[in-house]
Amino acid sequence: MMSNEKIGVGEGSSSSGGAITIASPPHQDNHHRQSSSAPAPAPQQLSRYESQKRRDWNTFGQYLKNQRPSVPLPQCNYNHVLDFLRYLDQFGKTKVHLNGCLFFGQPDPPGPCTCPLRQAWGSLDALIGRLRAAYEENGGLQENNPFASGAIRVYLREVRDLQAKARGIPYKKKKKKRPNLQIKASNNNDGATSANFQLQS
Repeated sequence: MMSNEKIGVGEGSSSSGGAITIASPPHQDNHHRQSSSAPAPAPQQLSRYESQKRRDWNTFGQYLKNQRPSVPLPQCNYNHVLDFLRYLDQFGKTKVHLNGCLFFGQPDPPGPCTCPLRQAWGSLDALIGRLRAAYEENGGLQENNPFASGAIRVYLREVRDLQAKARGIPYKKKKKKRPNLQIKASNNNDGATSANFQLQS
C-alpha cells in the first residue's frame, strides 16, 4: 500500500545540495510534528586546502590505475611519484626557456618562442606537500611514504634551480619573522619594580 509521502528532488542549491528530501503529511500528533520538522545536520564544509588535497589524491590514484599494468597503491614508490610529476608537465603553464633559446635567463622576454610549458616549481612543491599528508591520512605508514623520499626533494630542488636560471628569476627563500620581545618596567606604589613582557609579531 502506497503512503501519502511526497518525494521531491532538490535543484542543487546550497541548501538542498541536490539531495532527495521526503516531506511527510501533517499529523495532529505534536510529538510526530516536532520530530519531522527537526532540521537535518548540514554536511561539514571542507576547506579549500582539504578539497584540493582530496582532488590531488584522487588524481594520483587514477594515474596509478591507468598504468599498464596498473600499480596498486601499497606498491607505489618514489619512481612512480617522479613519473607522475613529469606527466603533469604537459599541463603546465610556465614557460621554461631551453639553453639554446635567445631568451634564456631573461625574466621579461620581448617576444614568443617555441620553448615548452612546464609545471611551476612552486606548484609541484605544494602538490607534494598535499600528497604526502594524504598518503598518511589514507592509512600509509610514515616511514614508507614515497612522497617524503629524498629523491623527491632532490628532483624538486633541480626543477627549482633549472627554472630560476631559465627564467632569470632567482629563488629567494622567505625568512620567517621572529617575534620581538619587549620588556616594560613599571614602579609600584610600594617602590617595587615589576616587568611586563610583551610579544610583538
